[in-house]
Amino acid sequence: MHTHDETPTEFDQPFWDNLYTEMPQRWSGKANPVLATEASKLTPGTALDIGSGEGGDAFWLADNGWNTTGVDISEVALERARANQGDRDIEWLHRDLLTWAPETQYDLVTAHFFQLPMQQVGPAFLRFGHAVNPGGHLLIVGHSPSDDHAKHHPRADILFDVGPITALFDDENWTTVLAETRARAGAGPDGTPAERKDTVVLLRRNT
Repeated sequence: MHTHDETPTEFDQPFWDNLYTEMPQRWSGKANPVLATEASKLTPGTALDIGSGEGGDAFWLADNGWNTTGVDISEVALERARANQGDRDIEWLHRDLLTWAPETQYDLVTAHFFQLPMQQVGPAFLRFGHAVNPGGHLLIVGHSPSDDHAKHHPRADILFDVGPITALFDDENWTTVLAETRARAGAGPDGTPAERKDTVVLLRRNT
């Protein structure tokens, strides 16, 4: 779930459907680098990709041995994902991620760039955490407030650092595997190459 320069307060289905219909392909189709790096260290099992969009992360997971489910609020995005999944066996769910509580548990739940004000994103991440099997992992990646480009975004209030995220899971049920700000190659406002910074939190559910 990525953000947009004119993001409204409510991230409803019409907003996301309109965002995707603005162009025939919104994202690169490649997996997010953090997902590929961190999931490669885990034993493949069942995976839930939150805000799966056009399917890039879900495709990578399926290609690397994960029994994958992708979920998104946008039916336009899901239609594109289905059209491009080839022979991959992926389950796609159309759900409102602002309110949805997963009914099934998974070995890996991943949420990349699910950006909302903390009073909304905190409860959402807790709901997603409940969908992690004991011994499984929750991977959360977002734009960092220390990212020079992202902090000038009109909705800088939806950026988050590691502290508020790890505080949500600071109990005996969770172990923080990593919590850091990680640099990656990206683009600046004018499209030229620029270093970007992401908040990366990987948690393991103990019980």
